[in-house]
Amino acid sequence: MSVTHHHIPDSMLAAYAAGTLPQAFAVVVATHVSMCSMCRAALGAHEAVGGAVLEIQDQVAVSDGLKSNVLDLLDAPFTAPPAPTRNGIYPGPVADVMKTRAPRWKTLGMGVRQDILFGQKDGSLRLLYIPPGQAVPDHGHNGIELTLVLQGSFSDETGQFGVGDVEIADETLEHTPVADAGEPCICLAATDAPLRFRALAPRLLQPLFRI
Repeated sequence: MSVTHHHIPDSMLAAYAAGTLPQAFAVVVATHVSMCSMCRAALGAHEAVGGAVLEIQDQVAVSDGLKSNVLDLLDAPFTAPPAPTRNGIYPGPVADVMKTRAPRWKTLGMGVRQDILFGQKDGSLRLLYIPPGQAVPDHGHNGIELTLVLQGSFSDETGQFGVGDVEIADETLEHTPVADAGEPCICLAATDAPLRFRALAPRLLQPLFRI
């Protein structure tokens, strides 16, 4: 099992526990937590704190029929939903979004491919496939990008990222990620704003590729 060196920040784990992260970011966090025992423990602590806060909140009056409604629900037959299962290299949270289908890769050029899992107003989620030794065009960010490695590894100006590692990029980072030697690098990436490319060709193709 690989050792995780790059983790989810504590503030983002707290937001995930509170349910305030956009869905794209929440899937990346859930996937990283499923692969990282350290962040899983930290998330458990945030959830425990949240539960304690709820217990000490002022009581709120409820309707007279609430108790009987809750009891009726408890008496109803219950079928637990199936737990998300791993689909090859894709951990449960990713497999759940993919609904067990294989990636639908679309080329971005130079062997780089992507599969847009979903796109919403508050963010998009995609898989990226980068051949060994291939670089993603130099780019900056107009918002936040979370990139989680599912297979292989990549390196950029900030360091090396292997399986389970997550890179968090913001408006201050301009970089050129390059897939390391070995197997192709496959990443799960979430963004809340379009990337900012320097070169003309990526800028022209950006609306078509939705990145």
